Amino acid sequence: MECNHEREHEVAAARAAKNLPAQNEIERLASQFKTICEPSRLKILFALREGEMCVYHIVEAVGGNQSAVSHQLRILRDNRMIKSRREGQNILYSLADAHVLAVLELALAHAGCEGGEE
Repeated sequence: MECNHEREHEVAAARAAKNLPAQNEIERLASQFKTICEPSRLKILFALREGEMCVYHIVEAVGGNQSAVSHQLRILRDNRMIKSRREGQNILYSLADAHVLAVLELALAHAGCEGGEE
């Protein structure tokens, strides 16, 4: 019986190896996770769930100072987590796409999960 389980594990390992994303995709994904793992950037992303905002209103929503928030916004924009557009004298920021929102919502749901249950 032990031998049968061993074969199942070999098959599962081979299937897992075959279905791994390409190395460049893994590295790009790891970079994206590194981008959102900083608490102030995560707060900014959650604030932007409510819609487009200028830096002044983002600072008001998440706290901190404008310089620090602007720095974090640049990092988020450089890593394609948010986008920006100019409207008159203001630059308005928003989530880059629905995928960013989906990742945030899923991560939040997982954080509230007890874990270990299937």
